[in-house]
Amino acid sequence: MHLEYFGIRVTDLERSLKFYTDALGLKEVKRGDMSSNGGGIWIHLRDPESGQKLELNYYPEGSHFDSPYVAGEGLDHIGFIVDDVRKTYNELLSKGAEPTGIDPKATQGWAAFLKDPDGNWIGIYQHAEPKPE
Repeated sequence: MHLEYFGIRVTDLERSLKFYTDALGLKEVKRGDMSSNGGGIWIHLRDPESGQKLELNYYPEGSHFDSPYVAGEGLDHIGFIVDDVRKTYNELLSKGAEPTGIDPKATQGWAAFLKDPDGNWIGIYQHAEPKPE
């Protein structure tokens, strides 16, 4: 397992993208749209010098994750790459993580989200095709 990125919640995706790319020099490397199944729109950015990554997350009205935004509470989740999402999900649950309802079954096995003891969301992902159940 390794730390892949931090995800922050933003209220205006294009404004935030412009700020992080123009003002801070991050480069867009990937984007996705999960709004059709209740999620949101995300953009991965990378610092060309350090290689560190940041994910911008925008949740449109009607998203399962749309809630009132509170300045200073924009951490959305911390993302980790793992070899086996299902196995890691169960291990983390046994070590005190709390389920969020987005488990490996909800994502065809490639991702899951849990909460740490303080309620911060942790995303676990795998790049390889998940093993069949």
